[in-house]
Amino acid sequence: MFVDTAKVFIQAGKGGDGAVSFRHEIYVDKGGPDGGNGGKGGDVIFQATDNLNTLIDFRYKPELKAENGVNGSKAKRQGRSGADLIVKVPVGTVVRRDGTVIADLTRHDQQVVVAMGGDGGFGNAHFKSSVRQTPRIAEIGEMGDSYEAELELKLLADVGLVGFPNAGKSTFLSVVSNARPEIADYAFTTLTPNLGVADIDDGSLLIADIPGLIEGASDGKGLGDAFLRHVERTSVLLHLIDAYTDDIAAAYTTIRRELELYSPELVDRPEIIALTKTEGLDEEIVTMQIEAVHAVAASDAQVFAISATAHKGLKEVLRALRQKVTQMRVDEAEKVEDDDIDELPVIGLTDAQRENAWSVEVLDEDGVTVYEVSGDKIEKFARRTNVDNFEGLNRLRDIMKKMGITHQLVRLGAVGESMIRIGATDFTFVEQ
Repeated sequence: MFVDTAKVFIQAGKGGDGAVSFRHEIYVDKGGPDGGNGGKGGDVIFQATDNLNTLIDFRYKPELKAENGVNGSKAKRQGRSGADLIVKVPVGTVVRRDGTVIADLTRHDQQVVVAMGGDGGFGNAHFKSSVRQTPRIAEIGEMGDSYEAELELKLLADVGLVGFPNAGKSTFLSVVSNARPEIADYAFTTLTPNLGVADIDDGSLLIADIPGLIEGASDGKGLGDAFLRHVERTSVLLHLIDAYTDDIAAAYTTIRRELELYSPELVDRPEIIALTKTEGLDEEIVTMQIEAVHAVAASDAQVFAISATAHKGLKEVLRALRQKVTQMRVDEAEKVEDDDIDELPVIGLTDAQRENAWSVEVLDEDGVTVYEVSGDKIEKFARRTNVDNFEGLNRLRDIMKKMGITHQLVRLGAVGESMIRIGATDFTFVEQ
């Protein structure tokens, strides 16, 4: 069964908690802190593979969870890191989080970390210093990334077959390649995209047969918008039109319009046009139909007359397609080189400055003033703080003071009982 969309819940592993422990051995007085650190939570990693061509597995396994890190223990033993979860997905899979693309897997064995495991918390041995001999502070492990991901599969092919239902796309693919799509004399025979490899001269082409389009396909009519996504990844379009069509020019322009409405970029995609099922037509009629297409197509459009069942004109079309695909690849390679040359350094904050940046916003929640502090570094400290531990919470307050956050809170009117919020952590400004 072909499935090209799915939703999954992704949960990276939680980091292990640090331990509070003191060395206790006979004849060893005041052995000191020896609590170990927690282990890191496992990541969720997507790996592209050519051995899959559907997302159906995610319909039956909608949750992907990596292993949690193990807590630290005494004798400075660090907890084991959680195992990463490596998930195999088809090449061409796009991963979205809240509508934003976070991964686009286009190569075999390409790996992308789609959810980071949480860091483990430090044990109390980490906080020992000359002025802090018996720290009772231990951090809690961070939660791993957690969200609902939207998966979308876009087939990767050299050539995409487009056209009205029953235009002969599946017949063409079955004759020029080893693919065996369903073929019948009625519309919408093809319900799922099919892939086939066509050999021509000393090379080959990967061809995708896209289910037939109709007017309004870009708005979801017929099978249109469910499969138009697969056309986006093809290098060249082969537009097939039934030569028996009464108004062949209108048929051509209708499909072109639907492609443009779905994605304006598709209009500029290299295209070759082929009139199909010409084995039973006089040459004069075929010529007339070709001229009708030329009248509405681009001035340099290549139009062929073919018959898949009679094996007529197929080699000429495949050679033209291969030439277009080769040129497309050369153009893309040159574009990448030009982009590298024109790339300018980004002027702005350094990584260190960005990490230390923070801001404070004053909120009114049902008459209660809340001072919300945001910033990568301070939020990370807050996530790892056990607010139920007196020493741990005071350490967080000390960090805020060193970063200048406390001074800003005072300027904004924060007092002892004021509520401070950092991420999901709430606490009072100072201990009462």
